[in-house]
Amino acid sequence: MQTIAIIGRPNVGKSTLFNRLLAKRKAIVHDVAGVTRDWKLEKAKIGDISFNLIDTAGLEKAKSETLQDLMFRQTDIAVEMADMLLLVIDAHIGVTGEDKDWAKWARKKGKPIILVANKCERKNLDLEGAYSLGFGSPVAVSAEHGLGMEDLANELKKHLKATPLEDEVEEEKALQFTLLGRPNVGKSTIINKLLKTERVIASPIAGTTRDSIAVDWEYEGHKLKLIDTAGLRKKANIIESLEQLSAGDSLASIQYAHVILLVLDATDALERQDLRLAELVISEGRALVVVINKWDLIKEKKAYLEELEYRLRKYLNDVPNVPVVQISAAHDSDITKVLDAALKTYEVWNKRVTTGQLNKWLEGILDNTPPPIVSGKRVKIRYITQIKARPPTFMLSTSLPKSLPDSYVKFLTNDLRASFDMPGVPIRMNMRKKENPYEKKKK
Repeated sequence: MQTIAIIGRPNVGKSTLFNRLLAKRKAIVHDVAGVTRDWKLEKAKIGDISFNLIDTAGLEKAKSETLQDLMFRQTDIAVEMADMLLLVIDAHIGVTGEDKDWAKWARKKGKPIILVANKCERKNLDLEGAYSLGFGSPVAVSAEHGLGMEDLANELKKHLKATPLEDEVEEEKALQFTLLGRPNVGKSTIINKLLKTERVIASPIAGTTRDSIAVDWEYEGHKLKLIDTAGLRKKANIIESLEQLSAGDSLASIQYAHVILLVLDATDALERQDLRLAELVISEGRALVVVINKWDLIKEKKAYLEELEYRLRKYLNDVPNVPVVQISAAHDSDITKVLDAALKTYEVWNKRVTTGQLNKWLEGILDNTPPPIVSGKRVKIRYITQIKARPPTFMLSTSLPKSLPDSYVKFLTNDLRASFDMPGVPIRMNMRKKENPYEKKKK
């Protein structure tokens, strides 16, 4: 499958064009320059043509090892991967000296280039200056308003080949593991150490990651999608609209994840914000693994883990034995333990128990600890079945579903968890009243 990279100086509308071509919002868009920092790849399609589309950071000259320099390196990697480039300029401003410099840089890459003049929603714009870049007539579009997209699609079709039918076979869906946590806890470093390459920018500057970045990878025969997210501060501390967008993007990624890797800084772990995030993951029914990074900095390790496990039991008492992994990403120590724990937790989260096994278990429970008597009536439980996995969800058929005390439901849940070896994942127990077949006849 061919790959197209969208490039250009900051704030010309690359991410807006990226979203428009995908027909969905995959990249954060803001009027502040430099929002995009890491490159983001998504599959796109025009008619019978499928291709990979890459959004990149704005091209800027910068001193070595600065954040801007790291952003440029990421863009350069994306350009090397691409088969074709979309060079975007701001038609409203016109061609700048920077546009000319980056046009020369792009031409040296030896790849086909389509010049896109964005922000053409205003009439009678003078595009004569665009010809000076040497790429012929620019394609005039307004990515924000969807204007000129058919012209751009036609231009793309001249360079791209139709996708063979055999390439259209649906791929095996990857397991989605999302790294979540406060700013600067080491999420990006963990991604890079796992991949053994600088795939995402890892910087001591808090808030470096803004967009959620998905990376396809394979580990131990499993197809994975690793997702790096922006750091999440306390809601009261989030003031700027851009950070609000980043936070919203990170929180949205929870809903689509299979396993959440909640990354904590060992020197500052389990603050209230960490616990809020853990509670949110559990309430969304996702599988959770707690990753303690910078473990090498802790001296009293045994006492530390005892305190950590106590706090997890206290605040996440509905989900006992959440797996905890200790690593040092900076020193590449025990990094793969994170994936091993995630895969094991995923298996539990995806577990199914047969109805026969469940009702045999229920029979033993009811013999030894029957439901309590409520308002003079004993609640009867007729049977149990699992109605879904991810997370494991069960349905109890009972005579008085609204009267069964929460304490008894929790007792059932904990015993079921222990009996069928389902530690560390949310378990949901639904109640349903069995219909009386003679009820309608009485009426």
